[in-house]
Amino acid sequence: MTDGTVREQILAAADELYYRKGYAAVGMDELRAAAGVSLRKLYALFPSKTDIVTAVLARKHAEWEAGLTGAVADAGADPRARLLAVYGYLEDWFCADDFRGCAFINAFGELGGTNPEVAAIVRDHKASFQQYMSGLVVDAGAPASLAAQLSILAEGAQSTAAIAADPQVAVQARNAAEVLIDAAVAA
Repeated sequence: MTDGTVREQILAAADELYYRKGYAAVGMDELRAAAGVSLRKLYALFPSKTDIVTAVLARKHAEWEAGLTGAVADAGADPRARLLAVYGYLEDWFCADDFRGCAFINAFGELGGTNPEVAAIVRDHKASFQQYMSGLVVDAGAPASLAAQLSILAEGAQSTAAIAADPQVAVQARNAAEVLIDAAVAA
């Protein structure tokens, strides 16, 4: 196997384990066993746990962006429908059997206070989402302040759905988003 293949094997195992059990709970030996690689190979490709965590978060960011932009594109050209598609995407995600909340919020909660690199990655991810929402809001002809409101609504839905284990939180968030969008566009 190439280093690239082994790297992906490790990242896939780390992604699954960290998301299911938590970042701090998974040790390098458990990760090595799940990935089916030697400890030597694991450390050769990822000299520290932070290296693995940051690589996993980079993967998660790419997955999030691809899924979100795909859902918004599938909503068509109507700017309002595109904004509301964000909440449809969340609902689909919340209904997944393995949903355990936002990996970035989880990482920040576990590691953000002690690992500035992880904290920065999480902040960048959240800022990227805010920027994306801003673009959708501009396309809808709504005031810029709506982007922050809709982003906070989506972030809150992620945390609430994870804690309550209730995918209907996305429907409630979508309903609230409709009210905010309609009020902002009418103003």
